[in-house]
Amino acid sequence: MPPEVSVIVPNYNHAPYLVQRIDSVLAQTCQDFELILLDDCSTDDSRTLLERYRSHPKVSHLVCNEQNSGSTFKQWDKGIALAQGRYIWIAESDDWCEPTFLETMLEGIRQDDDCVLSYCQAYFVGPEGRLNWQSHHDRLSELVEGGDFIRRYMAPISIYNASMVLWRKDRYPSIPRDFTRYRFCGDWMFWIALARLGKVHISGKLLDYYRQHPDNVSSGVYRSGLNFVEELEVLNWMFSEGLIGDREYTRVYKQKFREYWPLRGRIDPALRPRIEALFRRPSSPATPTLAIRLGAIWHDLRGRGRSR
Repeated sequence: MPPEVSVIVPNYNHAPYLVQRIDSVLAQTCQDFELILLDDCSTDDSRTLLERYRSHPKVSHLVCNEQNSGSTFKQWDKGIALAQGRYIWIAESDDWCEPTFLETMLEGIRQDDDCVLSYCQAYFVGPEGRLNWQSHHDRLSELVEGGDFIRRYMAPISIYNASMVLWRKDRYPSIPRDFTRYRFCGDWMFWIALARLGKVHISGKLLDYYRQHPDNVSSGVYRSGLNFVEELEVLNWMFSEGLIGDREYTRVYKQKFREYWPLRGRIDPALRPRIEALFRRPSSPATPTLAIRLGAIWHDLRGRGRSR
């Protein structure tokens, strides 16, 4: 009999965090799962650590690439192709979770046959284990229609990493592969595409620990400025698809420009013209670009004055 859940751990050079990640999966109160371990040709001690789990009864596959795939989403594809479960949990290799994660997510997604994903809240954890921030939802449990969820909770995104989410495998073939073009925002597009296929369960419980450190993908993307390119492109796509209106578009555009303005001098010069062009040509004609620009400049100047 196949397991209810397939847990996929796609790893690349996360040896310092792997044992905590895998052990937090194996410690789940719900044990109806298989564990698929993937390594994308790591250059650290990851493979040695993963081999320790090869004979564990929960581990159905351990696959180590001899050449780096160059894409997180290629590893997703590989794991999903091996998965036997009804539900998928992409447990990112540098995160960890509470023992009740799977139990809680299954309770949520089973509430309705049309529910395509269930997600919880996350602690944002720094390299030394310091709690930097935590996400929040104002209800303990909520089931939301997909379109309403996208408008209310995906502009800006409220699913911060894949480790927070349990989702239905049978919907995967229906999702367009546009998301694989992106290095940073591909999962944002993926969750939106999945939410369009049904309902979404949101848990207000904090069950995921999202580790932030210099070696993860998001850190490098933020340093280069690629996040602004991808975020604005996804925002434009959401508007062009009719998933959000002028109000939602303008809110995120304003937020992104305020983030960009004080960082513009430190961003990769090769990307700066592309970012500026995206800001100059918002998809929503109702976006007050001049007012937003002036507001960002004033906000930045006021912040500098306070720091003196």
